[in-house]
Amino acid sequence: MSRQVVRSSKFRHVFGQAVKADQCYDDIRISQMTWDSTFCSVNPKFVAMIVEASGGGAFMVLPLSKTGRIDMSYPTVCGHKGPVLDIEWCPHNDNIIASGSEDCTVMIWEIPDGGLTTPLREPVVKLEGHSKRVGILSWHPTAHNVLLTAACDNVVILWNVACGQAMVQIDSVHTDLIYSACWNLDGSRILTSCKDKKLRLLDPRKGTVIAEKEKPHEGHRPVRAVFVSEGKILTTGFSRMSERQVALWDPASFSKALTLQDLDTSSGVLLPFFDPDTGIIYLCGKGDSSIRYYEVTDEAPYVHYLSMYSSKESQKGMGYMPKRGLEVNKCEIARFYKLHERKCEPIVMTVPRKSDLFQEDLYPDTIGPEPSVEASDWFAGKDGKPILISLKDGFVATKTKEFKVHKSLLSTTTCSSGNRNGDSADLRSIQEELKQLKATVADLTQRVSELESK
Repeated sequence: MSRQVVRSSKFRHVFGQAVKADQCYDDIRISQMTWDSTFCSVNPKFVAMIVEASGGGAFMVLPLSKTGRIDMSYPTVCGHKGPVLDIEWCPHNDNIIASGSEDCTVMIWEIPDGGLTTPLREPVVKLEGHSKRVGILSWHPTAHNVLLTAACDNVVILWNVACGQAMVQIDSVHTDLIYSACWNLDGSRILTSCKDKKLRLLDPRKGTVIAEKEKPHEGHRPVRAVFVSEGKILTTGFSRMSERQVALWDPASFSKALTLQDLDTSSGVLLPFFDPDTGIIYLCGKGDSSIRYYEVTDEAPYVHYLSMYSSKESQKGMGYMPKRGLEVNKCEIARFYKLHERKCEPIVMTVPRKSDLFQEDLYPDTIGPEPSVEASDWFAGKDGKPILISLKDGFVATKTKEFKVHKSLLSTTTCSSGNRNGDSADLRSIQEELKQLKATVADLTQRVSELESK
């Protein structure tokens, strides 16, 4: 009688590998702030990292191709008056990024194709509504221009970014510091973890609690929570003895965890990254030098350990590339951007396959960049499922869509965001001054040529 000892899975042999030194981003002074966010955000065009800055906060945006040593004078996005705590690229427009800061504001920036040539100080939109530092940002996965922000004032705000307005303010639910906040796959639910030791499932438009779990982990240290497949919830936290744990919950019956596993005794908070296409959850601890990964399935014990990527250097932050930015012909199923003290190092997760053909079982249709519902419709009650794309021929951005998004975002901002009237006046005066300077330069050039000819 044969007994199956090892669980069969096509992801059993997934391995992580750091890229060569010349493909890293070197000489970047990563922020020293003690805040449990990823400090890095990536999309198929750019990598953004929060960096050290004197007098305010800044982050650096690099085109993915700009590897090697980065010059000290490379321009940054530096409009915040306090340190930047979190950044996140818009999933529907690869040139728009949001940043939250200790100065209590959230700013939306537009990065030109090819990256910055001069420091960027003026945001497209400035969102003011929090009374304490803003440490959590999360774009809505399917609705266009909807942004969730959470701050140390224990308030969650949902913004319509296009008109710069706070549409929903959830201020009476959380009694203490919010550790994490995220959307489910279609953006119809919000999941938060809080210092009051409660895990809450919220209706985003009403701001009401649908379900809550007290003490998902017994320890006092921060808890992180994300949605995984079939509406289940995965949490990372600490036991009473300060051991790190990972647990899986079914919101329909929060009383008992489907599984609760002890990991180790490190002190860093585990940041979870879930891939809905493969069902793999990656756990990256701040201060760790490893990335653990598990497969989430519907058979006990539900969360199956696959393997671990280890290195010598500890990580200060981690960026996670969306599926459409991966190289499918190399069987790459995930790519991380690991932040060291002075550099950013891409780490590639690969499934070993002999064939060079497109592997359909590894790449089911994935979430594309097209939103399925507009902000106003979503706030009015309409939900939208993610619009899926095939990766068979690699992802190709449609230029018309990019232009349309830029245009709508910028035009609606300038006409309907009330606090930007002063900015447009400033812009007019700058344009006038520029015109005069150009005229002066033309006169001087003509005078020089006259003198030279004499």
